[in-house]
Amino acid sequence: MALESNEYPDKSISKFESMLKTDDVYFFDAEDFEEIIHHYLNNGKISLGKKAIQIGLEQHPNSMELKLLQVEVLAFEDKFEAAETLLDEIQNINADNEEVYIQRANIRSKQDKHQEAVNLLLEALNITDHSFDIHSLLGMEYLFMDNYEQAKLSFMRCVEIDDEDYSSLYNVVYCFEFLEDFDGSIYYLNDYLDRNPYCEVAWHQLGKMYLAKQLYIEALTAFDFAVISDDSFIGAYFEKGKVLEKLGRYNEAIENYESTISMEDPTSYAFLRLGKCHEKLGNYDLAKYYYYHTVHEDPLLDKGWLAITDFHFGQKNYEKALYYINKAINIDGENPKYWKKSGKIYAALKNWDEADFAYKQAVDLGNYELSTWKNWGEVLNKIGDYNSAIQVLIQGLEFYPDNCELTYKLAGLHLKNDDLAESKQILSKAMKLDIGKLRQFEKEFPEFTEVDWVKALVSKIRKTAK
Repeated sequence: MALESNEYPDKSISKFESMLKTDDVYFFDAEDFEEIIHHYLNNGKISLGKKAIQIGLEQHPNSMELKLLQVEVLAFEDKFEAAETLLDEIQNINADNEEVYIQRANIRSKQDKHQEAVNLLLEALNITDHSFDIHSLLGMEYLFMDNYEQAKLSFMRCVEIDDEDYSSLYNVVYCFEFLEDFDGSIYYLNDYLDRNPYCEVAWHQLGKMYLAKQLYIEALTAFDFAVISDDSFIGAYFEKGKVLEKLGRYNEAIENYESTISMEDPTSYAFLRLGKCHEKLGNYDLAKYYYYHTVHEDPLLDKGWLAITDFHFGQKNYEKALYYINKAINIDGENPKYWKKSGKIYAALKNWDEADFAYKQAVDLGNYELSTWKNWGEVLNKIGDYNSAIQVLIQGLEFYPDNCELTYKLAGLHLKNDDLAESKQILSKAMKLDIGKLRQFEKEFPEFTEVDWVKALVSKIRKTAK
């Protein structure tokens, strides 16, 4: 008598492996072979799975289920032609087997023929009442096609069939997010929670949607219910802490982050948030303590190094800030954020040459933020290298063509470089962009405010602007 695979799967597997070792031949029911094959495939033991399929088909040559498992393995190995041939054979015997359509769809999907895969799955839906897996597969195909509206509907159908299918629930919310339909997501989750009021996953997702809309009180309430539904749900404590930070309730945020640490091994993110909260409260020794733990826990977390650097920079302890940003650069010299911060610190120390080098590294590594161009230009101005400063600002204006601050700076540097014609043209453009920022130009380049043509140009632009 064959073993019942769903009751004694381990015994079936042990018996099968014993057979392989001894070269004896044991008989198994087709259902036992299915259990054994699924076990191996699910655990990535493809060669053993293939061996079980081979022996299974020798003992049960007419088993459709074993042949379909063989198709699955052939498709996994990209042997599409052999898989299609076997599917033709199965379909000739049983034309209404939905699994044939599902496997054909799987092959089309692997060939990036996603619309064909969708068409096959829709055919499968017409011949079966067991549609959960098909709707899930449809959802994934629609995601591959960037059809988030249809994907959302498919995953919604999965949740209708099984309201504990949290994977599909996550996918529904993901589609709403991608479509930027936060109101739709909130409505959907509230409707779901009317039927499943103690689902911590749904409360957690609802809180995130409220947070995306900056509805902090509503988000906090949702995360509270997530914690009530499952008081060990670490993700909800984290999100709740983030909301409390937004609300300036730092002591309560600390309590929630500390809860996560008490439940499992502390993460660098938890240490980082605790450090930020204590810094906001003026608990500087505790802030330093948690920042140090952040970088110790995860030396590759750039937010940790930037936080501890910013902390010392904020205390005007520039040497200490430089020490930590250099440690970060030694660990990851390809991180443009580190180099940008290094440039800022060197500028504060009035070490202009090192600041120039740091900003160049930041830009070479892909940091094109507005403040990088402004600060680098200012450093070169301090050095007196006006030509280089002009080139930096011209580069910056390629990314921010209508930025009046860069334009005013460029006009001032052309003046310093005795490029009178260029300066007139650029200063005129800057004032047309924002005459209100002229005061900043006058502050940065006071030596030119009393120049006759500058005063005349300002007067002309002001009259035009009226």
